[in-house]
Parts: sequence; structure tokens; C-alpha cells
Amino acid sequence: MTRTQHLQTDFDTGLAWFRRDLRSSDHAALYYALKHCRRVWCVFVFDTTILQPLIEASRNTREDRRVEFILASLAELDSSLRGYGGGLIVLHGDPRAVVPALAEQLAVNAVFANHDYEPAAIERDEAVRESLADAQRELVTFKDQVIFERDEVLTGQQKPFSVFTPYKNAWLKNLSAFDLKPYPVDAYADRLGAPPPHLDHGLPTLAQLGFTPSNFADLKLPAGMSGAQRLLDDFVTRIDSYAEWRDFPAAKGPSYLSVHLRFGTVSIRTLARLAYERSLQPDGAGAATWLSELIWREFYFMVLAYHPRLAAGASFKEEYAALRWEHGPAADAAFAAWCEGRTGYPLIDAAMLQLNQTGYMHNRLRMVTASFLVKDLGIDWRRGERYFAERLNDFDFAANNGGWQWAASTGCDAQPWFRIFNPVTQSEKFDPQGRFIKRYLPQLEHVPPKRIHAPWQADAGQLAEWHVVLGKHYPQPIIDHADARQRTLARFGK
Repeated sequence: MTRTQHLQTDFDTGLAWFRRDLRSSDHAALYYALKHCRRVWCVFVFDTTILQPLIEASRNTREDRRVEFILASLAELDSSLRGYGGGLIVLHGDPRAVVPALAEQLAVNAVFANHDYEPAAIERDEAVRESLADAQRELVTFKDQVIFERDEVLTGQQKPFSVFTPYKNAWLKNLSAFDLKPYPVDAYADRLGAPPPHLDHGLPTLAQLGFTPSNFADLKLPAGMSGAQRLLDDFVTRIDSYAEWRDFPAAKGPSYLSVHLRFGTVSIRTLARLAYERSLQPDGAGAATWLSELIWREFYFMVLAYHPRLAAGASFKEEYAALRWEHGPAADAAFAAWCEGRTGYPLIDAAMLQLNQTGYMHNRLRMVTASFLVKDLGIDWRRGERYFAERLNDFDFAANNGGWQWAASTGCDAQPWFRIFNPVTQSEKFDPQGRFIKRYLPQLEHVPPKRIHAPWQADAGQLAEWHVVLGKHYPQPIIDHADARQRTLARFGK
């Protein structure tokens, strides 16, 4: 259901099903549930079909910062709902069975949720819809995590866009103040129902979910609605310089809100409204650039909606489906070096260590590391895509797939095949003093800025002066960029 469509039916009772929208304000499904039902209960399901692969991918550590972020965010959401007289029912299982069963227990007439755009989520929702329908109940879903979805921004021929800039122009042309208006949940919050005692179990522990603690607490990553608000308040003071500083990983340039946008602890309308209104000001270049990033996110959602084959690993550009990637023991060793930050290229290694240690990677570095894996090491982009999916706190399939296919030159609006990032020049340009590199590679602390981007170019005497022995304290480069570039051009058949 789109923003401009209105639910015509009223119900006696309803169930608001939270998924990737962990907030109590400006929430489409919660608003419509409260407006159209006399009494509404709220539920979140820890989906075992999602959690079990995470456990298996955690390489026996059973750590995942995202689960801890969700738990912290749910605690705040539950507290907020209880402040209105409601509360959160938290369950653990397969939603295909759990949600219809809960609807039966509560004898609700309808379940309310927000649209989810990934193919697996669409299949899940259809299964839940069918089970509910068998019991004469409804699943009603709403647009919430985007401003414009699949069919709302199309070409003049009513076709989906495959290039970002025309999409962005059409997106902006379609935008109205109504699209950015928040949903007034507070107006109907007195209709929230407290969880029945037999369902009011509180939050599960990490152990009950099958996980062990990571370093999430040490990172002090702000979680929940209040965490999102703190980060947004801070970013507002820096937004005017966003365009200037966003590409420099040692600077405080980004908003750091991506994980909050991913789990919906902040509304996209809140962010887009701020960005759009600020972009209209004389000093609004930074906000306009940030708004473009938010529109990129919706562009990738749209691409996935029209091309669900991408979720099965397909290249958007089918002519590149038959590219021959490096494979075998040497490729596996190179991939492991990339994953572990042992390539011998300091910016690449620092970026991968940032990802491994924090679950975050600066956006410029996502592009540079992806380009290095695909264009320097010749490794299938899907391997890198999977690794990022395992590690990123803000992992979102559409954006991750879009970014990797952009870097690999296999996607829509992709980086041209002949534009191959040089990891040394990228380092010199975006970390000129080596501040970011030294943060994650302290063994290079004494290497001067002129040499830190390619320490192998220094002579043995200089390296000794800087307390660095290549191959001992820091690796030799695992690949020569110039040679790798020629192999990539040949791989693409040019």
C-alpha cells in the first residue's frame, strides 16, 4: 500500500509486526494499525531462517554485532511502547508459523507490517498472508522504508531506470511535502494493548538466540531511537561540510546513520526531509550531496524490485555473466589475505581491519576495497559481496549488491570496466597523511606520509629507520597493480 492510498476497513483488533522498522514514531504500519483498530498489540520475531545462517557464517565464534544492536534497539522500543500503555511481544522462530499462530492466540482481525523488498522477504510475507487468509485474517502492508518505491519513479515510457542521474532527477521532480510528512502515531497511541501475561517474556538473551557477545559494548555504537537521534543531532552540525569531507576516512565526515536506517531506528522521512530542506539553503551543497546518497539507496531498492534475479547472484549486465574469475588455491589465498587485511597495500588492509574490528567501513573504502578484490586480484565479486554481508553492521542486500556490481562493472550504472582504482593513488588522495592507515596499522606508525601509501618503494635503510621489516612487520604486496590492471582489461575482453 502506497502513501497516497488509504485503508478503507476498520478492525476490532490488530497486530503490528515490527521487522526492519524498530521505532515507535513516524511508523506507517503502526500508525495505520492504531488508526483502524480498537486495540493493537505489537510483535517482533527473531527469525531463525535469518539467524541460523548468521550463526553458521560466524566461523564458530557465534558473534554478530547486528544481533546485539537489534536487542539494544528492541529494549528501547519496548520501553517506548510501554510508556503508551503497550509493549512488545518478542518471539523466536520462523515467522511463517509464528505470526499466524500469534494472530490466532490474540484473535486479531489483521496483521499490519511495512513492505520489505528483498525476494526472500516477499516470499515470507506471501506465506504469512496465505496462512492468515486461511483463518479469515488479513496481512496489510505499507510503504515505509523508502520515499518512493518500485512503480513510483519511472521513465517517460513507464520503464524502470537503469542509470542513476535520470532516476535522481525524476525522484526530485516527483517529491512533494506530503511524501516527507511523518505519520502521527501519538494521535492514536492510547489504543496500544499491553502484552498478555503469558506472552510477556521480555527480551531473550544472546545465548538464548544462539550467540555470544562480540566487542559491541566496547565500540559504544549508539543503538535504538535515542542513538539515532544523537547521531543525527551531531551530523546536523557538520552537514554543510559533508560534500567536502565525506571521502576522507580519517575525518568525521559521514552521518554514521546507515545502521540506523537499515534497522529503522530512524525514519527515512526524517532524514530526507532534513536533507531536502537544507539543500534548498544557500549553503546547502553538503545536504544536497547527502540527499543524493539517500536517493542512491532507493535506486538500488528499485533495481532489485525489477530484477529479483540479482538475489540469486546474477550479473545485472548479462553480457558479463561469463567472465572468468581467478580460482584455485592461489585465488583462495589471495582472498584470505584480502579478508584479513594482509594484501600489502596499507589503505586496503586498514579498511578491511576496520570492517573486521568494528562492522563498519567508510563508503569510499568500500569502493576501493571492492575494486581491489575484483580488478586487482581478479576474484569473483560475489565472494566479496558475501563477506561484506557477513561483516557489515548496516548490511542491506540491495545496497551491498548494487555497490559490488558497480565496482565490478557488471551492474546498472556501473563503474566503466576501464576505470580501475589504483589503491596507491586512492590512498594518497583520500588519506594523505596516513592518519586512517596508522589507526589500524600501528606497525606503520613511524612511516612518513610520503611513503606510507606504498612502503615497499622505500629502501631497506629507510624501513629500518621506521622499525619496519617487510614480510615480518607488514606484508610485501601480494600483487603488482600495473600487471593486474592489464589482466583485468583482458578479462573484460578489451
